[in-house]
Amino acid sequence: MTASRYKKLVDTLASGIRTGRLAPGVRLPTHRALAAREGIAVVTATRVYAELEAMGLVSREQGRGTFVRDIAVPAGHGIDQQAVATDMIDLNFNYPSLPGQADLLRQALREVAVSGDLDSLLRYQPHQGRPQDRASIARHLRSRGITADADRILIANGAQHGLAIIIMATLSAGDVVAVDALTYPGFKVLAHAFHLDLEPIPTTADGPDLDALEKLCASRPVRAIYTMPTLHNPLGWVMPASDRTRLIRIARQHGPLIIEDAAYAYLAEDPPPPLAATAPDITVYVSTLSKSIATGLRVGFVLAPPPAVPSLERAIRATTWNTPALTTAIACRWLDDGTVNHLEAQKRDDAKTRQALVRQELAGLPLIGHPSSYFTWLPLPDDARADRLTATLARQHISVTTAEPFTTSTHTPQAIRLALGSTDLDSLQTALRTVRRVAVEDANA
Repeated sequence: MTASRYKKLVDTLASGIRTGRLAPGVRLPTHRALAAREGIAVVTATRVYAELEAMGLVSREQGRGTFVRDIAVPAGHGIDQQAVATDMIDLNFNYPSLPGQADLLRQALREVAVSGDLDSLLRYQPHQGRPQDRASIARHLRSRGITADADRILIANGAQHGLAIIIMATLSAGDVVAVDALTYPGFKVLAHAFHLDLEPIPTTADGPDLDALEKLCASRPVRAIYTMPTLHNPLGWVMPASDRTRLIRIARQHGPLIIEDAAYAYLAEDPPPPLAATAPDITVYVSTLSKSIATGLRVGFVLAPPPAVPSLERAIRATTWNTPALTTAIACRWLDDGTVNHLEAQKRDDAKTRQALVRQELAGLPLIGHPSSYFTWLPLPDDARADRLTATLARQHISVTTAEPFTTSTHTPQAIRLALGSTDLDSLQTALRTVRRVAVEDANA
């Protein structure tokens, strides 16, 4: 097939999708059927579909076929934050806030303004963070079951920056990283930017399939395991203690570094000890105060084995020099005076209220989620289309996320994630009722 004929077929199919002649959710012919219909080679038909997928017009699902995407839903929905209209109820991103937090900030700014070290906040700070601030974080980590010297702590601009410097300091392009088949989209973005080879691990009800992980580590040179053992995003599970022990044993046997993401760990009450508490020599732990206090307070921290600290410090110097001293000073004041503990307890209660509301309004649907988390996973029937459902909800002024941003395997499940923390309870209830109605209508269509 000549290049012009190949491109003409791509253009014809793309035009059909964009004009609506090929409706969202339509299953396209198999590669072999398209090749027979158009008189082209199967490999050329594969190229045609690959180009349409790269354009965001179709999605391919292993074992099911190639489907027309609903192009009303941006391909990056759920990864790239987009402006949400004022009349849109946002169930896409989580930025939970509690009444009175602005007053806390106002008071903290007054206290900083009259403090004796105000002038020091105007200067460059140590790349790793000020010793007194790292000591505050070390004391905070003790409440999470982790005993660590402040020298092993580095302060970052939120957990996303923490993950970026971990990758920069410990991994190289082409390195194999084991991840859950559904994982945090921000890590996927970083993996793509740093050209990592992500190997998806199937998940169970309680965590990753450790048999599959062990088999992978035995067959490929896995350099790191990225995991969220305490309150997984998006599935909400908390890994049992026995599975944590086995994961550590696998890592010790085969040599990969463990990257433990604890951004949402504060929401789980009495979880098993963090991996970093049990295996501090092979675990890099990252967390943040952005979720437990406020998303605009970009203060995160990394706890690392001593040999990794110098490389992490260089990565901070290369990316941001240091975390802004003013926000770090406020965050550490709140750590020391109990404000963070108080806000975390309030947010756990708030999340429980929202989860109860979800279970009330979506009763009978196959919900997956932790009882005190700010998100719920809703699997859809096999013949449903998440992009079509998402687009329908958008027309009803409700923004949700499909499984696509979270998926690391070749098969993208038909599911949506509902973020619960970014709207008031009355609006959330209204949105959930609409989600139920639209999901049921879509399933019966």
